[in-house]
Amino acid sequence: MRLKGVSYDVGRVMGGNWRPTFDPKVVHRELEIIKNDLHCNSVRICGLDIQRLMVAADQALKLGLEVWLSPEMWDKGQEETLAYIRKAAAAAENLRSLWPHKLVFLVGSELTLFMQGIVPGRSVMQRMGSPASWEILKAGKHNAPLNAWLTKANESVRKVFLGQVTYASLVWEAVDWSLFDFVGVDH
Repeated sequence: MRLKGVSYDVGRVMGGNWRPTFDPKVVHRELEIIKNDLHCNSVRICGLDIQRLMVAADQALKLGLEVWLSPEMWDKGQEETLAYIRKAAAAAENLRSLWPHKLVFLVGSELTLFMQGIVPGRSVMQRMGSPASWEILKAGKHNAPLNAWLTKANESVRKVFLGQVTYASLVWEAVDWSLFDFVGVDH
């Protein structure tokens, strides 16, 4: 296995910010622990705030870690999510240009549940708790709208980010992997 890594949260937001305090010194120390104590050579950096994502990614890259940048905006509509992902990708391109081949961009993760519009429900809890959602998933009816959104996201991101791109799927999402540079399944 070429890469060994963990996920690092800079502040996911659902029902509140999961990391309300963001101290770059603490981030640097935690990334050192990931590299030196856990013996990782990569890190998936997750969270909502684009500035926090860039600060953590910059520090990880400076430490020699490969970064899989995973901006996450949960419980928003498809157009708002697409605009956010494109903005994050444009910011990430500045880092990628300094560290070619060390930064991978994720256009999303587990969006069937975390983004509005694929299955019914305004929140992830409503989507997970809806019998209608599970019927859609069992029938595979979520895959066409998911892949349509991923196609748009991939095209939009590649206009502003020149590096490798992927998606982090749920095991029941039949993603068109030909769009991406890596197959990425959260499991």
